[in-house]
Amino acid sequence: MSQTETSNSYPTSARNQVKRRHDRGFYDHATVHRILDASMLCHVSYVVDGQPYCTPTFFWREGTRLYWHGSSASRMLRNQSRGERVCLTVAHLDSLVLARCGFNHSADYRAVMAFGTAYLVTDPEEKERAVIAMVDRFFPDRTAGLRQSTAQEIKATSFIAMEIEEASAKIRAKGVADDDEDYALPIYAERIPVRTVLGAPEPCPRLLDGVSRPATLNGYSEGRLLEDALRDAYFVEYPNG
Repeated sequence: MSQTETSNSYPTSARNQVKRRHDRGFYDHATVHRILDASMLCHVSYVVDGQPYCTPTFFWREGTRLYWHGSSASRMLRNQSRGERVCLTVAHLDSLVLARCGFNHSADYRAVMAFGTAYLVTDPEEKERAVIAMVDRFFPDRTAGLRQSTAQEIKATSFIAMEIEEASAKIRAKGVADDDEDYALPIYAERIPVRTVLGAPEPCPRLLDGVSRPATLNGYSEGRLLEDALRDAYFVEYPNG
C-alpha cells in the first residue's frame, strides 16, 4: 500500500519499506497510529558527528506529528535543535514462541519505525501546549488541578517535534509456525503471551487528609492492560484521533 493509493497511508521508499516478510508490513495511518498510541516510551535514533545514538524518552502523537521532551542540557535536544534527521521507534512484545526447531523460535510483536526531520519547539504557544500535553495526553484533564509549573521549570524542559514523513509498521501475530513435517515430531511447542498489566495504585504516603484519587484516573485501574489505558486516554484528549 503506498501514498499514491490512499491519502491515509504514509509513502513508501527504500528507507521505510519492510524488506523481509512483506506480508507483515503496514503503512496505513490507522495501523501505525494504533501502535504508537498504545505506548508512552519510544527510542529516538540520530547521529552526532558520525557517532550514532539512541535515546529512550516519553513521546506522544498529535495527528501525524510526534512530540517528545527532555532536559534542555541533553545531547539529543542540543543536536536536534539544528533540524536533524531522526528515526523514532516503538515496539510491543506480545508473545514468546517456542517451536520444534531453533530456527522457528520467534516472538509475536508490533513495531513502528517513523522517519522525519526533528525540530526544537521554540514557538511560545506551541511550547505552552506541549507543557500541558505531556501530562494530559496520558492523564486527561490532570494539568488543570496541578500547581502551575514555574518559569524555571519550563525553561529547563525542551520539546522536540517531528512531522512523520515516512513510517512503517511490522506485525507478527501467528504464534507457533513450524515446518509441516515437524508437527509429527514428539517435541513440545507453545506460545507464551506477554502483557504489561497495571498493578494496584500506591498513594503517596504524604497525601493530606481528605485528598482522594480523582475519577479521571479510573482508566488506570489494577488489572488493566497498560496499552488499553494509554489508548483510551489518547482518545479522551484527542477525540478525532
